Amino acid sequence: MPVDPYILLLLGTVGLAALLPARGTAADVASGASTAAIAFLFFLYGARLSTREALEGLKHWRLHVTVLACTFVVFPLLGLAARGLVPALLTQPLYTGLLFLTLVPSTIQSSIAFTSIARGNVPAAICAGSFSSLAGIVVTPLLAAALLGHSGGGFSADSLVRIVLQLLVPFLAGQVLRRWIGGFVMRHKRVLGLVDRGSILLVVYTAFSEGMVQGIWHQVSAVRLAGLLVVEAVLLAVMLALTWYGGKALGFGREDRIAIQFAGSKKSLASGLPMASVLFGAHASLAVLPLMLFHQMQLMVCAVIAKRRARDPEQPAVTPEPAAGIRTAVGTATRSG
Repeated sequence: MPVDPYILLLLGTVGLAALLPARGTAADVASGASTAAIAFLFFLYGARLSTREALEGLKHWRLHVTVLACTFVVFPLLGLAARGLVPALLTQPLYTGLLFLTLVPSTIQSSIAFTSIARGNVPAAICAGSFSSLAGIVVTPLLAAALLGHSGGGFSADSLVRIVLQLLVPFLAGQVLRRWIGGFVMRHKRVLGLVDRGSILLVVYTAFSEGMVQGIWHQVSAVRLAGLLVVEAVLLAVMLALTWYGGKALGFGREDRIAIQFAGSKKSLASGLPMASVLFGAHASLAVLPLMLFHQMQLMVCAVIAKRRARDPEQPAVTPEPAAGIRTAVGTATRSG
């Protein structure tokens, strides 16, 4: 069961924030740097996404609609259903984080990687993940406004404005400038990938530093964390089953069902953390904890599933069965011959 090294870095960043949280002037500097990093992160997202490829991907619209429905309809409905677990299993802050997790868009990189390992429809996974991330910039804040309300750490119309300024505007700027900088971004995507991850680590440090200063960690016990893990395991199992068997019920082939399962059952840490920082402010540390745990869980489980799918026998080509009249004629000719 693989452990993503980046998760270890995230946990190390949380530990650093617990031991040496940013306070006073340092907190202001970290907050400003985090805001700039978030804007730059979404600028790079915009510069990477090929508009032409996205439009080409629309041809497989049934698959993309299915993935979007899983991400932004089925997941939130399950999140709302989990409200009945408060306060018996989850505290209200942990439930808020769990509900926010269900509103976040799907991943791109891991969906593509697992689809490729399992011999699924990789181009569909690329487009599905890209469409989900693009839609999430708008849909996630709107869903948060509708479903989280005041429980979202002071969520208001001002939060929507900040989302637009910090996420959507930089993304659109990246799309506009992609004509001139897209080639540079793609040639140096390894280095810029480090910038991506470094930006997210800075967001995590800022969020958890604010949480330490506010003393909100006293609200979480080991029993509550164990309960959260159980709830997330059930959530992931339900989504993996729905995406796989639901894809079969909708008439998709094996390769498409693999893409649907891996793109429709995941949630993006890279997109969710910056959004949580904007939406929840000082309460972001508890809000992103369910997302961080779910992210590692989905990687571990989907890695096992992808390897098992890769061992599936090759699907034989389906030859249309001849009509009854033809079968009779062939059988008669064979007997007479």
